[in-house]
Amino acid sequence: MDEEMNQKLEWLEAQKIEISVDLFAAAKQQLLFLAAVDRNRWLYDGPALERAIYRYNAYWLPLLAKYTESSSICEEPLVPPLDCEWIWHCHRLNPVRYKTDCEELYGRVLDNSNVLSSVNGTCKSLTETLWGRLYPTEPYDLDLDKSMSKTEEKTTTYDLVSAVKRQCPFYYQVSRPHVDNEVFLQEAVARYKAFLYLIKRNRERSVKLFCVPTYDIDLIWHTHQLHALSYCKDMTEMIGKVLEHDDTDSDRSKGKKLDTGFSGTTALWEETFGVRYWKAGAMNRGNTPKAVTASPYGFLGKKLTAEEDVVVIESPEVQVIEVILEIVGVKNLPDAYKGKVFVVFSKTQPDSLFNAERKLSILSESCGEKMVAMFKCEPTGELRFQLMSSKSRILGLASLSLSEFLFPVSTLSVEKWLELTTPGKKGKGISLRVAVSLTPPIPSPTVLHMVQTRPSLKDSCFFPLVGKARLAKMFTRVVDENETEVMSLQMRNSNDAAPRGDARQVVGVKGSGGSYVLAEYNGSYWSLLDSKWSLKQRRSHETDGALFEIMGERMVKVYSGRKLEYEPKHCVKHRSEQDSFMTAVEFSKEHPYGKAVGLLDLKSGSFEANEGWFVLLGVVSAFILSDLLKKEGSFVAAKETVEGNVIKEETEVLTDQVKLEEETMMNVDVTTPVEVEAEKINDAAKCYSSELNASTRCGDGCGVKSGKMIEEEGGHCGGCGGCGGCGSGCSGGGGRCGGNGMTKSSGCGGGSCPGGSCGNCSGGCGNMIKNNANEDVPVAPEALNDAVTA
Repeated sequence: MDEEMNQKLEWLEAQKIEISVDLFAAAKQQLLFLAAVDRNRWLYDGPALERAIYRYNAYWLPLLAKYTESSSICEEPLVPPLDCEWIWHCHRLNPVRYKTDCEELYGRVLDNSNVLSSVNGTCKSLTETLWGRLYPTEPYDLDLDKSMSKTEEKTTTYDLVSAVKRQCPFYYQVSRPHVDNEVFLQEAVARYKAFLYLIKRNRERSVKLFCVPTYDIDLIWHTHQLHALSYCKDMTEMIGKVLEHDDTDSDRSKGKKLDTGFSGTTALWEETFGVRYWKAGAMNRGNTPKAVTASPYGFLGKKLTAEEDVVVIESPEVQVIEVILEIVGVKNLPDAYKGKVFVVFSKTQPDSLFNAERKLSILSESCGEKMVAMFKCEPTGELRFQLMSSKSRILGLASLSLSEFLFPVSTLSVEKWLELTTPGKKGKGISLRVAVSLTPPIPSPTVLHMVQTRPSLKDSCFFPLVGKARLAKMFTRVVDENETEVMSLQMRNSNDAAPRGDARQVVGVKGSGGSYVLAEYNGSYWSLLDSKWSLKQRRSHETDGALFEIMGERMVKVYSGRKLEYEPKHCVKHRSEQDSFMTAVEFSKEHPYGKAVGLLDLKSGSFEANEGWFVLLGVVSAFILSDLLKKEGSFVAAKETVEGNVIKEETEVLTDQVKLEEETMMNVDVTTPVEVEAEKINDAAKCYSSELNASTRCGDGCGVKSGKMIEEEGGHCGGCGGCGGCGSGCSGGGGRCGGNGMTKSSGCGGGSCPGGSCGNCSGGCGNMIKNNANEDVPVAPEALNDAVTA
């Protein structure tokens, strides 16, 4: 207990570190700014980046120096142009070099104390006036058509192009919905102070360690550095010098600086404070997904009437959280069981995301082998823990309520002793030390499954129906993850008095018996939902790679394969199955480079929608696309047939479809549950959104021995991912590289590190593991060493 008390006192001491910036508010501002830059990705590379660097050196810094001198300080804040602010942002994230450059060029550190960010956009008129007075031939906003004249201003020799490229991937790592949650950010500020405390403590004890932050800490560290004068003052008072922020190293190979630094930081943190260093929602997400387009598209949409859709898909509102769990220790354990126990954990209220029992070793009973479980679940019920002997005897039970911390969100990390209850046993009970980290609840994507059923035979007299008459009898049930039917869909011929040969309709039937026309094909495109939307094939000469386009109040393009958030990253199996998936990507002013809003698995008939407005629209579109693209029997063959200018609905194709549907019907067991299909879409859609999707390492240095991890549905693929790291100090420790384990659904596992390069780590594909409390879950070395930041 003395050790635990000392660790708590160390944490309290760390929180006394004084920082002269409101890091909480400033971090929120930084997230807004990074989002604005990400909407203008031309600032990441090419001529625009070169021009922005020129304008920053030649115009912004001189203006800032002139009008922040005490003799000519402005009454109103200055507002930099977005391009100049982005370069300034990246320059300041090398605080030592920025300080040196400013003092050499201007005699003092140029600060942002009288500067507002360009994303505020309310007070820039004064700056525009001053800019025009100083630079009459250079527009305030970036104009690439203007030629760059030679400047007489002295400029830094710092490689700003490389600095920008190192910072480009950072926003992806901190752009998730929970990051700007108040509790998450408040805890991030506290963890940043603890991070600085370790650095200060190391310097006082002459301990050389390159401290590597998790992404929540790094976000706050970046925020602090953006206030250059405050950062210099705070760091000098704390450690006697400006703390370096080294983001130049991106090598995560075994034994390299980032690898050993993170292992050492983890061990030192847990030894000093007695709490885990990992944090849900703050670990490495892997590489930034490849963009679907290089050119922004800011679609504004067409205004629609306020009429509500006649048909509404009613599904329960489900929330989801991410959980990291570790069993740290056990006390009062009888000697006969020492080294021979493990924990089986589950949920008292199983849900569609997590409904199994899983096994975890105990850190203190496994010779230092660290095993961490990562999974997604609904924020309901309790986590239930069973302490088991090696002979599967239950030694005690305990539970931890999820809702206690999440409604309202009060804390996102818990590490405590839980006393076990043992039926019929008296005296001092056994206790488990459990560490749990959670993300704030966010809405869960809507997952639906299209299940084709056989037509009614009561009117057929058992004679086979042929052609369009048979086709009209076919229908598809749309069910949710609980296998509850939400509607049925039928593809049928138009009911027009004189229908054309290619005129077709999609009809929806609700459980109440009402039927509605949800889509009509007019020969060149589909009109959806009372003509509010249109679905058409893209013309073959359009080169952005989209196969189809959905237009209405919003713009959605449909691409082959998994894109953006659904990108398969390192999973070989999922990469090979790309052709059976389609991704719906929305383009808007807020997301000019696209945001994935839906995923269709043509093979299983499953569909996921990330946005409520896309559920009904997406289901109808997915039904039509499935009908169209499966005509040739495979998606690859179908892709080759859709390169014309319109969707082809010719009579011979219909005949082929009827044959295919008849063959399918003969082999369909309508009683088969949709569980397997649900697992496929959940794995496809959620596997790659996991933050810890890097292959793992566990080092023998700095007290961190080999470790393992479990991942549940929604876990990650092998591969280190990420684009470098940042830290401070000197390297130490050691480690080795391994792969990731996945349980439930055909996920990714068995990673390896070819050539020892973590940038090339990859994972194989594991099989679904059946629920069995006594079954060993596939595990792999610890993933947490890849949680370094950029």
